[in-house]
Amino acid sequence: MSDSIGKFLTLTTFGESHGEALGGVISGYPAGIAVDEDFIRSEMMRRRPGSTALGTKRAEDDEVHILSGVFNGVSTGTAIGFVIYNNTQRSSDYSAIEHIYRPGHADFTYDAKYGIRDYRGGGRSSGRETCCRVFGGALAKLLLAREGISVNAGVIETAGIKAINYEWDPPFKGPLYAPDCDNMDEMIQAVENAKRAGDSVGGIIECRITGMIPGLGEPVFDKLDATLSHAIMSIGAVKGIEFGAGFAAARLRGSENNDAMRMENGKPVFITNNAGGILGGISNGNDIIFRVAVKPTPSISSEQLSVTDTGENTTVSVHGRHDPVILPRAVPVIEAMAALVIADHLLAARAYGRR
Repeated sequence: MSDSIGKFLTLTTFGESHGEALGGVISGYPAGIAVDEDFIRSEMMRRRPGSTALGTKRAEDDEVHILSGVFNGVSTGTAIGFVIYNNTQRSSDYSAIEHIYRPGHADFTYDAKYGIRDYRGGGRSSGRETCCRVFGGALAKLLLAREGISVNAGVIETAGIKAINYEWDPPFKGPLYAPDCDNMDEMIQAVENAKRAGDSVGGIIECRITGMIPGLGEPVFDKLDATLSHAIMSIGAVKGIEFGAGFAAARLRGSENNDAMRMENGKPVFITNNAGGILGGISNGNDIIFRVAVKPTPSISSEQLSVTDTGENTTVSVHGRHDPVILPRAVPVIEAMAALVIADHLLAARAYGRR
């Protein structure tokens, strides 16, 4: 099983949803970075269970215990080990579905691959695993802030309802973590309607990376958009990603899609940003803009057709503490993965003497 991401800045994680703890190791983090614990705690609070009125009733404090790599509040350059304890898991909620494959989950595929699975909340495939990513992303954000680079995401569509007339002015507030828009109440109501029906909804999250510098990324297999896609698509609920104009570019002419250039103050600038800040796999200095499709939460109380691990037809209704929409808690996870990738490429450029 692959538990690591990154080349120069590496995050390796461990742990399951209903195990004793989750945690990991961050390698390659530079020395001398002030580790702002208040900022880290605020990032963890955005993702933690129970952080929004629209989410799960499971409440975890998600307190990160840093075991190594930080001394007197400053990174030492050695591996940063950390652990996050589970305190309120209720494994009994899953006893009735121990032998039933839940539709939309990784139950069947884990069994097919490993011949064994942790039915308690999905084990390693649970969204609970992303708490480790958010901690790693918080450290990456602290590193990027020194370069003037920031990463922010927000919900721009929920249950097929697109946010109307909004301005991009992060950070965004709950319960949806969406930009202020004319139809915010309608978006929230759609989530509450699905919840009352024992169902769930998905949506689209936009992420913008500002303060970018040109020259990050590699021209072939480690293109910046390719590594960002790998990181974002590794998030369990994500089903798609597009950069800049995205799929709409397929319906444009080259004269419309190309980002024209002019000189301003002795530097080339792009008049538009259909490329989403990346050309040939390398950042061009524009804001990096991408959008992510997030599926509806698969754990729903509505009855669904399924089968057992002994080959019998059955039905299943998943009860317990689940999110009717995963979007708000996915926002900090998407930011975290994007920050880790940009920080990794930044350190790669330094290693190659290009930054």
